[in-house]
Amino acid sequence: MSRSLIDLISILDLEPLEVNLFRGTSPKTSWQRVFGGQVIGQAMVAACRTVEGRLPHSLHCYFILPGDPQVPIIYEVERLRDGRSYATRRITAIQHGHAIFSMMVSFHNDEESSFNHQDKMPDVPPPEKLTAEEISKQPFFKEMPEFIRRYYESDRPIELRPVELSRYFGKKIEDGKIHVWIRTAAKLPDDPALHLCALAYASDFSLLDAAMARYGRTLFDKRMMPASLDHAMWFHRPFRADEWLLYVQDSPSAQGARALARGTIFKADGTLVASVAQEGSIRERREKPESETPAG
Repeated sequence: MSRSLIDLISILDLEPLEVNLFRGTSPKTSWQRVFGGQVIGQAMVAACRTVEGRLPHSLHCYFILPGDPQVPIIYEVERLRDGRSYATRRITAIQHGHAIFSMMVSFHNDEESSFNHQDKMPDVPPPEKLTAEEISKQPFFKEMPEFIRRYYESDRPIELRPVELSRYFGKKIEDGKIHVWIRTAAKLPDDPALHLCALAYASDFSLLDAAMARYGRTLFDKRMMPASLDHAMWFHRPFRADEWLLYVQDSPSAQGARALARGTIFKADGTLVASVAQEGSIRERREKPESETPAG
């Protein structure tokens, strides 16, 4: 079994402590705070374990405090509603005695409807054209930033294949729309709820980066201090998170050190499976005045 699969399964596999109470842990990384997608995915798992016969159709959450990756996270689930068609859960993530994250998840029975439409998927190169082998043939590969190379070289739970590679060299995207192919790095079990939780985990990757595309900058810029503030997601149609999905992202507004980012996620055959919206803080680090700079 792939180490990537083991890592993702272990991240999303919560320990039950009591009725409506679960404990999750963080993988060992160099990150100083818990990845936001991890908290979203784990909270989704906690909610799903309290509902039978229904799958989530939407989630709305707020990041309250940075998570500490060195200690477990406690997830408390409140069963707010179990109706005929819908169920609602509220999940609070707790560390050091404080709420660090809060999420509402709505579950729905599958129903037939006479209304069925969707936006068309953009025409972009397929992921097969964006492999490490294909990218290495490009003249700019040797100048590619190290963090982009790691997209293709590192063993991570989620594979990422950005389409607009030129923006990592400072090219501005005039309309601000960017595209990233995503999937889990290894095959997942045939559990629809797990695939929903895996996509929720992946949905926080690079989304705020859409706010920087118009400026020819990225959130990997060490001058930036990005942080997710809230996150919403809607699930439309069935999918597998271990098959390639196109994550289309843009940012319609940025002001007052906050930016709004949106995303739509398509299967490779063009089926729209999910929509995402997130607001985040995008501050620039302030350089110390010369008088505050240490001598020598």
